[in-house]
Amino acid sequence: MKAVVLAGGYATRLWPITKHRPKMLLPVGETTVIDRIFSALEADERIEEVYVSTNERFADAFEQHLADQSFEKPVVSVEETTEEAEKFGVVGALGQLVEREGIDDDLLVVAGDNLIGFDLSEFIDYFQQKETAVLAAYDVGDREKAKSYGLVELDGDRVVDFQEKPAEPNSTLVSIACYAFPQESIRFEEYLSGGNNPDEPGWFIQWLQNQEPVSAFVFDEPWFDIGTPESYLEAVAWTLGGDSVIAESATVERSTIGENVQVMAGAEIADATLDRSVVFEDAVVEGCEIHETIIDEGTHLEGIDLAGALIGAHTQLTNGVE
Repeated sequence: MKAVVLAGGYATRLWPITKHRPKMLLPVGETTVIDRIFSALEADERIEEVYVSTNERFADAFEQHLADQSFEKPVVSVEETTEEAEKFGVVGALGQLVEREGIDDDLLVVAGDNLIGFDLSEFIDYFQQKETAVLAAYDVGDREKAKSYGLVELDGDRVVDFQEKPAEPNSTLVSIACYAFPQESIRFEEYLSGGNNPDEPGWFIQWLQNQEPVSAFVFDEPWFDIGTPESYLEAVAWTLGGDSVIAESATVERSTIGENVQVMAGAEIADATLDRSVVFEDAVVEGCEIHETIIDEGTHLEGIDLAGALIGAHTQLTNGVE
C-alpha cells in the first residue's frame, strides 16, 4: 500500500506565520503537525512508500526537514506551482502524482495539516476489512462549522450522500480529508476527464460514491484541521494538555507562563505574562501581556499587550509603535 500526504497548500489564513513556512511544519509540542502523520505511517508495515505532495515554493523546506529526521519512507513529490493562483487543486495534484510516480496499488491519502486523535493503523485495518473506498468522518457538532467541510450522510457505515461545503447542512458529520482507496478506485483521471471540479477531494468523493460503494470510518477522538490561527492554537493546547513547553535554550525571567504556552529555542521572555500562545525561535518578549497569540521567529516585542494576534518574523513592536 502507498500513501500520499497532502502538503501543497499555501495557508493564507495563517499569514504571515506561514508565508514562508509550510503550515504542516508548525510545531505542536515536541513535534510538528506532519511528523505525527509520518511517525504513524513509518510504524505501519503495510505502508511501503509515502509521497509528500507539495509545491515548488515549499519543496526545499520539506526536503530539508526530512533530511534532518530519521524517517525512511517519505519522499517529496512536487507539483509545479509557486503560489495559490497556480494550484491544480488537490484532485488535480493527486492525478498528476499517481501518473508521475506510477502508483498502481491501494492508496492512503491524508491531509498533512490533520492532527487526528485516532491511530492511522486502525483506519487501515478498517479499510482492509471493508474492501471499499473509505473516508474518515467526524461529528463537528455545529452546522455553521459543517459548512466548511464535506458533509457525509450514512446508511449504517455506507456513504449514501456526500455534499462538499453545503450552504445548508442537514447534519454535522463531515469528512476530514483522510481516505483510503483500493487500486481500482483510484479513478482520478476518469473523474478529471469528465470536466469535474479538480479542487477539493470531497468533490471526487461525491462523484465516486455515485459510482461504487464508499464506506465511512466514524471516530470520536479529537481532530484539528490546522487552517486558522484559532485551530492551530487549539491543536497546541490539546497536545500540551494544559502544560507549557519551554525549550532548554530559551530564557524566561520574572514572568508568568500560563497554560498551553510553547516557547521555542533561543527565545527570551522577561517581565511578561503569556497564556495559550506560541513563541518561535529567537523572539524577544519583554514587559508584555500576551494571550492567544502566535509570535514568529526573531521578533522583538516590548511594552505591548496582544490578544488573538499573528506577529510576523523579525517584526519590531515597542509600546505599540512599529
